[in-house]
Amino acid sequence: MLSFPSLKLSKPKLSPPPNPALNPYICQFQPQIPNFNRKLQPPLHKTLLIKAIDAAQPYDLESNLNARFIQSTKLKIGIIGFGNYGQFLAKTLVQQGHKVLAHSRTNYDDVAKKLGVAFFSDPHDLCEEHPEVILLCTSILSTETVLRGLPLQRLKRNTLFVDVLSVKEFPRSLFLRILPKDFDVLCTHPMFGPESGRNGWKGLPFVYDKVRIGRDESRVNRCERFLNIFVQEGCKMEEMSCKEHDKNAAESQFITHTVGRVLEKLRLESTPINTKGYETLLNLVENTSGDSFDLYYGLFMYNHNAMEQLERLDMAFEALKKELFGHLRDVIRKELFEHEKKDFGVLKEKPMLPLLLENGKSPPPSMT
Repeated sequence: MLSFPSLKLSKPKLSPPPNPALNPYICQFQPQIPNFNRKLQPPLHKTLLIKAIDAAQPYDLESNLNARFIQSTKLKIGIIGFGNYGQFLAKTLVQQGHKVLAHSRTNYDDVAKKLGVAFFSDPHDLCEEHPEVILLCTSILSTETVLRGLPLQRLKRNTLFVDVLSVKEFPRSLFLRILPKDFDVLCTHPMFGPESGRNGWKGLPFVYDKVRIGRDESRVNRCERFLNIFVQEGCKMEEMSCKEHDKNAAESQFITHTVGRVLEKLRLESTPINTKGYETLLNLVENTSGDSFDLYYGLFMYNHNAMEQLERLDMAFEALKKELFGHLRDVIRKELFEHEKKDFGVLKEKPMLPLLLENGKSPPPSMT
């Protein structure tokens, strides 16, 4: 009889027990592993376990799962300040399926119902609804008063605060100074309004700065879901610091509003022979005149770069006037001398010093 003393049978590797947390409708098949010492070891694995996914399921299971997934991507947003701009944003938020709450000093209950927004005249009632996001749509001048008047103790500790002001360093400073440290802060500036964004937001700039966002996955995800509102609408997303934003805004937005308001004072009107450039100026007046003077004053008062731009604009206007009047004086001077030559002919040159006779006396007038 032949023997093989060097032959060693390897022990079968044990696979981990099935995870009970797995979906019970998934087929679990665990085949037997051949074992030469079958008599010495009891079977370690189940032979076969099958559960059909086609077993009796609720008829609306798929639609419910889909609805649950969609709901997980939506936010409950509380808008503080439900004026023109708040209503403008709320319309799109509702269309995307977000639940929108609103509060304002003025009663906008009828307008809110038409938009599908729940309106609260008392901020305490809104905060007790525990919105995930508080969206400040107040004027620049009233932001601090409104923020200090909110019952923050009624909100969840990690609520996300967002502003949409046209200046950024000012609200950033307010949020960090007034809000509890557990609250998240996102400073944004949709660089469009009801006029410029009435035909959609595609291609329009949206500036944001993640000032303070918690590291928890849920808080990071909430911030991204809010930003995705504007991504879905096709906005041009620009992430930059609040300081950098204010520097750029003073050179673009403040100058634009200043020129628009200057042109508005001229009472420009359309003509039958408008050029494209003139049409652009009329559109500029239309876009800027629709905004309140408080907004323009806020752009000046709460952006320390604005004063420099206003002084530069004034200096540029004075320099242009000097250049224009300088050319005008040259033309007038030239015309005056041309007329003098035509009327009197070429004038005889006279010596700068009077002639003197040899004896040192002045000559008579006939000799000069």
